[in-house]
Amino acid sequence: MAALTGAALLLASLLALAAIASGNTEGDILYSQRLAWKDPNNVLQSWDPTLVNPCTWFHVTCNNVNSVIRVDLGNAGLSGALVPGLGRMVNLQYLELFGNNISGPIPATLGNLTRLVSLDLYDNRLTGAIPASLGNIGTLRFLRLHGNKFAGGIPSSLGRLTKLQTLELQENMLTGTVPLEVLSLVLLGDLTELNVAKNSLAGTVKSSKPRVATVIQDTLKTTRLHAEQH
Repeated sequence: MAALTGAALLLASLLALAAIASGNTEGDILYSQRLAWKDPNNVLQSWDPTLVNPCTWFHVTCNNVNSVIRVDLGNAGLSGALVPGLGRMVNLQYLELFGNNISGPIPATLGNLTRLVSLDLYDNRLTGAIPASLGNIGTLRFLRLHGNKFAGGIPSSLGRLTKLQTLELQENMLTGTVPLEVLSLVLLGDLTELNVAKNSLAGTVKSSKPRVATVIQDTLKTTRLHAEQH
């Protein structure tokens, strides 16, 4: 019995140390992100790297083992780039950075956030391609990237996101067609809101709120046309 009690205490101690280490790592990552941003409104003033973990910081939410699960910084006046280290915050479920002036690309490392439920980066100044690695986030339900300057095609890997309910890519500079893998989420997955308007995509309508059925119909027509031409 004493041996079992000792083993239980040892396990509890190891778990506590792991939680502290995780909190410190996440705090270091978030602090590096703070340094990469300009923060004219001082919304990140509480992000103090000398604390044990970031769970007392404003705009940060932790779970019961002091690991960060939410970062809420919508409409905060932030500018600058996203740091690749964000992809190491493996317990993160919500990354809400909409309505800022964040620029540069989405780090491909965000595809490592395999517990992410919501990724809201809309209404920023993000550029480059949408990383194919986002298709690795099988838990993702909400992906809102509209109102940026993304270029290139829509990754077909997003078709693996079978739990996705909302996909908003409108008002970018995307080209090509909507991949059939993505369109199939409407029929085979949980996708109920798909908006790709105001890009340079072939076979899509130009209104700001296209109906999913119209997008599917027009894109399928375009795909058949391209197949016939080749």
